[in-house]
Amino acid sequence: MINNQIYKYSITIILAFIMTVGLPLQAAQAAAPATLGYGNSGPDVPDLQFRLKTLGYFDNTAITTFYGKMTEEAVRNFQADYGLQPDGVAGKRTWKELKKASVNQEELDLLARIIYAEARGESYKGQVAVAAVVLNRLASDQFPKTLKGVIEQSGAFTAVDDGQYYMKPNSTAYKAASEALEGNDPTQGALYYFNPKTATSKWIWSRKQTVQIGNHIFAV
Repeated sequence: MINNQIYKYSITIILAFIMTVGLPLQAAQAAAPATLGYGNSGPDVPDLQFRLKTLGYFDNTAITTFYGKMTEEAVRNFQADYGLQPDGVAGKRTWKELKKASVNQEELDLLARIIYAEARGESYKGQVAVAAVVLNRLASDQFPKTLKGVIEQSGAFTAVDDGQYYMKPNSTAYKAASEALEGNDPTQGALYYFNPKTATSKWIWSRKQTVQIGNHIFAV
């Protein structure tokens, strides 16, 4: 009887400990990225470096878990270009702007997939243009706030609906994605595109057109 009581008491103590330690751990995993500066290390550093790399600020440098001089300089350059205080510290405002302008590895894969699915038959410029539309939507208040949300929004892209989106993209799609992320927008800020030979929506024809590239007309 005493042994049973001790056992039950011990289990209660262990469960209480797990809940006390485990909940903050889960909260930490779901929390915003940490403020990072020179000398820091950790799992948020490679994410930071990858995002900077996709924007062209961290070229020809291997992704690591250490926040060194090259990372600091890349952050300073990003901050200067985006109207932030160029202190080389990746704080809350820097992370916010960086996430609006860049992607992580998973998001880069999604962007390449939608480019390949929607525009693999178009010229390279036409593929960059499709990527630019996706990024323009991400920056707009009219669309979902995540890249995945923009791409997979119901009815937004034909290739998602018909399954072509799930094909494996080629290297050209990744290159087009990277170029668009670095700021090349041949669409002049377009939020939409359509094929004039197949478009049946009167609404899409009412949008202000910016340019035609290959088989696609781009519009705002």
